[in-house]
Amino acid sequence: MSAWEIRFHPAWDAYFSKLDKAMKGRVMKKIVQLAGELPARHLKQGVPFYVCELGQYRLCFEEEEKTRIRWLHFVGTHKEYEKWTGI
Repeated sequence: MSAWEIRFHPAWDAYFSKLDKAMKGRVMKKIVQLAGELPARHLKQGVPFYVCELGQYRLCFEEEEKTRIRWLHFVGTHKEYEKWTGI
């Protein structure tokens, strides 16, 4: 299977820019893994998002299986993640 193409939702930068330098580095490593075949869990039934965990941080994205594109939408703390998802 071919690798995933990674694209960024327009709102992504607002979340990513809030992170400190060390966390940005960890997120970038996870993004490189997402371009491969890194599995992720589905957020919940009926919601198109998947989530990866980075310690107390969450990275949310959508997958377009047909085009092999992963759209990154959100990265933030668990509390910010709950607010973003509406949980």
